[in-house]
Amino acid sequence: MKSSMLWKNWSGSVKFNPKEVMYPSTIDEIVTIVKKANSEKKKIRVVGSSHSFTPLIATNDYLISLDRLNGIISIDKEAQIAEIWAGTKLEQLGHELYEAGYSQENLGDINVQSVAGAFLTGTHGTGISHGILATQIEMMTIVLPTGDVLECSKTKNTDFYRAIGVSLGLMGIVVKLKIRIKPATTYRYESKKVNFRELSSNLEKYKNEYEHFEFYLFPYSENVQIKMMNQTRSKKHSYKYEKWKVATIENKAFWLLSEFSRNFPKSSHQISKISASSVPSSSMIGPSHELFATIRTVKFNEMEYSIPAEHMKDATSEIQEEIIQKQFNVHFPIECRFVKKDNFLISPASMRDSAYIAIHMYKGMPHHEYFKRIEEILQSYNGRPHWGKMHTMNREKLLNLYPLLPNFLNMRKEIDKNNIFVNAYLTKLFEIE
Repeated sequence: MKSSMLWKNWSGSVKFNPKEVMYPSTIDEIVTIVKKANSEKKKIRVVGSSHSFTPLIATNDYLISLDRLNGIISIDKEAQIAEIWAGTKLEQLGHELYEAGYSQENLGDINVQSVAGAFLTGTHGTGISHGILATQIEMMTIVLPTGDVLECSKTKNTDFYRAIGVSLGLMGIVVKLKIRIKPATTYRYESKKVNFRELSSNLEKYKNEYEHFEFYLFPYSENVQIKMMNQTRSKKHSYKYEKWKVATIENKAFWLLSEFSRNFPKSSHQISKISASSVPSSSMIGPSHELFATIRTVKFNEMEYSIPAEHMKDATSEIQEEIIQKQFNVHFPIECRFVKKDNFLISPASMRDSAYIAIHMYKGMPHHEYFKRIEEILQSYNGRPHWGKMHTMNREKLLNLYPLLPNFLNMRKEIDKNNIFVNAYLTKLFEIE
């Protein structure tokens, strides 16, 4: 337990002073903390790796870290299900599963988050046959706001399962999860530069021919980077040098360009063109957990929206045109991915196949006007915000986008009568009384 200290998220956009930071190492300790919070009328938020750009974890009361609850508990080889502690970092999980001969079905493009933090905020990877990471969950063990311990799954307490899978920590503290796994998988990763017109003409082909496909638009440039992954039987791993080379280009060189852009904002237009023309043609073969994740050391602020998948082409074209028309000083590429629909109550991909579009601005550069205008475009396509990324949505707008949001909020109110797991940000966002 640590006394009050300044806590910051990864990008530095959120800062707060929790009264106490607690590191429980057993479920019983978590139960005790929750009961104490009830009796003392304190709030609780749970922190993973502080990678959310919104103030989801901000609190002036109790901040709980699950870092001491980490690792694989067991693996059911016949059912291909792993039971894991919620505080396990995705990178650690990838290595431990691989050593046991298994892998996750899908991952996002960074792996520093905790399992529970990533899953419960709706983190996703890409691929039209893959849902958000939370769709890998078979069962969850959660400490409820009352201090009771509940198990929920696809077949047991299913209403809770659909609510808690993406719940932003509002339903309690998930302490253990059982997730689907598969035999360790080797992939061939390819990256190359194409023209935007070529991408538009072949978008459906790319989506369907590659299990994992994504692309990056560069402001002020017709060049686009496409990244593709398919499984391969090759046993000859060749990812270490290539991954190092790509990380060097995308981090060290890009950091220098970003610093120049921050000091000379008008240069961002040309810098984006330079970055686009420098997209590497690379190919790697390796285990999935090594190829999904990308090292990110250049800090930024981010906004991401999910829109119906069929609008990807129109939305990205409109965004590119708007950037040119408004002459925004931005050099960060725009990340575009695809996700299969799910049935979690407040998942951004709930009940619709989705296209995710993420925009970024280098830390230290003004982002408000750029984010505001692109957000308006994405909202015009019935965009839903990624809960861990910056946005300006409110309850009224969210109710129009999430038909099951009332169910979620009613369930939350029923199980957390004392509003133990609510903070100021979430109270305002959902108008919680």
